[in-house]
Amino acid sequence: MSSFCLGCGNSMAGGERFCSICGRDSSAGDAAPQVDPAVAFGLSPETSGKAIFSLISGFIFVFFPFSIAAVVFGYLALYDIRKSPGRLTGRGLAISGIVLGYLGVALTITMLGLGIYGVRTAQKRINNRTKIPVASNENSPVSALRALNTAEIAYSQAHRAVGYTCSLSDLSGVWTISHDLASGKKNGYVFALQGCAAAKSDGPIMKYQLVAYPASSAKGGAAYCSDQSDVIRVARSGSADDCLKTGVDLSESEISHPQAWSQNSSR
Repeated sequence: MSSFCLGCGNSMAGGERFCSICGRDSSAGDAAPQVDPAVAFGLSPETSGKAIFSLISGFIFVFFPFSIAAVVFGYLALYDIRKSPGRLTGRGLAISGIVLGYLGVALTITMLGLGIYGVRTAQKRINNRTKIPVASNENSPVSALRALNTAEIAYSQAHRAVGYTCSLSDLSGVWTISHDLASGKKNGYVFALQGCAAAKSDGPIMKYQLVAYPASSAKGGAAYCSDQSDVIRVARSGSADDCLKTGVDLSESEISHPQAWSQNSSR
């Protein structure tokens, strides 16, 4: 009595235990692993198309969608290869695609993180540059300089073709400063803008120097100076020239809590 091989369907003679085509043991029953008919009949295995697509997508992982595709199709290819008993190959291609895909995902996340960090850092610098401290109501030479620096920024943004200005009176039109400060004298201190310079002969003014010094050396008091960097320096000698040449940068504490006018000069 003849029978059929459960692996490849080959006709087997009665009592024949092993299939002459695929070598399957007929006595093993259904518990034995199934052999793919294509393999059983000697057909060459083929490379998984999903594995190939995964690898190709992995090579262009710099584009985020392809990184995701490389990972997804790589796992799908591994699943298909595992389920096909020898008919599909390309396990190495799929794994390579998955690795490259994850590399692309990690690179994208890193670039996004650096971008967000860069934007926040730039915004913080702008805020620090344009922010006026709580004590900057022109109640000290330092806070007055901060107000003038902020006014210069506002002026340059409103007059991009001109840049900064070397006239204190121009600043009152773009920023709220007192009449005394706009005139250059306030509470025994003289304020002056000088050293304005452009990067090109016909270009906007990119540099300026701002000084504040006691109107009378006999009354004592420190001199302060600043420029487009918004850094404020001090010269205890009371000389504006000394401040510009050898002035010492004020600390954050001195800027946040500056000495009042009465502590710098007599009214």
